Amino acid sequence: MPTTSDAPDADHADLLRRYDEVRNQTEALAAPLSAEDQTVQSMPDVSPTKWHRAHVTWFFETFVLADHEREFVPYADQYWFLFNSYYEAVGPRFHRPQRGVISRPGAHEVAEYRANVDARMRDLLEALDEGTLAKIRPTIELGFHHEQQHQELLLMDIKHVLSLNPLRPAYAGRPAASATPDRLGWVDFAGGLVEIGHGSVGFSFDNELPRHQQWLEPFRLADRLVTNGEWLEFMLDSGYSRHELWLSDGWARVHAEGWRAPLYWVEHDGRWFEHTLSGTWPLNLGLPVTHVSHYEADAFARWSDRRLPTEAEWEHAAHSTSLTGTTQGNIAYSETFHPRQAPAADGSVRQLFGDCWEWTGSAYLPYPGFRPAPGAVGEYNGKFMSNQMVLRGGCALTPAGHLRPSYRNFFPPGARWMQSGVRLADGGAHR
Repeated sequence: MPTTSDAPDADHADLLRRYDEVRNQTEALAAPLSAEDQTVQSMPDVSPTKWHRAHVTWFFETFVLADHEREFVPYADQYWFLFNSYYEAVGPRFHRPQRGVISRPGAHEVAEYRANVDARMRDLLEALDEGTLAKIRPTIELGFHHEQQHQELLLMDIKHVLSLNPLRPAYAGRPAASATPDRLGWVDFAGGLVEIGHGSVGFSFDNELPRHQQWLEPFRLADRLVTNGEWLEFMLDSGYSRHELWLSDGWARVHAEGWRAPLYWVEHDGRWFEHTLSGTWPLNLGLPVTHVSHYEADAFARWSDRRLPTEAEWEHAAHSTSLTGTTQGNIAYSETFHPRQAPAADGSVRQLFGDCWEWTGSAYLPYPGFRPAPGAVGEYNGKFMSNQMVLRGGCALTPAGHLRPSYRNFFPPGARWMQSGVRLADGGAHR
């Protein structure tokens, strides 16, 4: 899988430090959970916590140790079958919707697996010469970013698991402070011929490449994310029962699954509450709405007489604002593990990074000239370029150092268990 690095000379100490940092963070996120918590799979899209912990370990064992450790022997042959996710070239794998039945190995055995692979990885990184280490560094860096993806997924998944427990237990964190919605503003962009895609410095996934030109008509973006209060207005205006607002597939999903509010909203005695990783709390009207599907985001945009931004518009805006070159925002496991109120308006686009992954109106497709890498790691992104929509910007659960303006996330349009939100877009002058 093609990646780029801003460090041409491999550095053992730096890689070891980063390896320990990433691996320890995964264990820290799992620490508040019991062994029973870590085994539950609440729906096919959710994976048990211990499976995440084992899978990211399997990644290093499979793509680094297997190729470079002398006299390599797998920790356990069965683990290559149990913890392979979707790599056909590596071999058979266990059926994804049934990961919750893997009661053994247990959480403790997964910890032993992680410790074994960690020790072997440290030995390998210390023993390799500079030339070999430089050659395999892109794969190791890919492993870091792959594990960070699963750290975010671990939190999203356990949120769904705990939400189905009738006790609605909290994972961690505390509720956000009461937020008063501010007025939605707009930021204009001239458009024209722009470049999008990852540049030449720093890590990237292959789906961010190659950098290329794209024409944009003049457009504008809302200066913050859509709030719970605004979404409640959509609901009160029969947003979930007006067919003219919905794409056909979305309208079918509304009826098939009984959607009438975002995921994790619960109504009691005419009052709305929201389940979060810190527990279930009265709906905070000034916070960004989250856990909505692309279908819902698109319907809300139609109701607002607006649209969703394209991913090219979003990325161009990210490069054009005062946040250029940074990914500052509500990310990296904040105290609330939840979107926060937008900062005070300052004429720029707020909340571009963090808080919620922002749905775009763009299908997940290859960039012009895209070629997946040869071998198993080439299956990482390219083979999913069908029936998915692009999201941008990260969320409150995204690890620090994991985001950049060119980062492309993707999910099916009906998915809403991820921490996804909505930013409106429009073309031309304000209507």
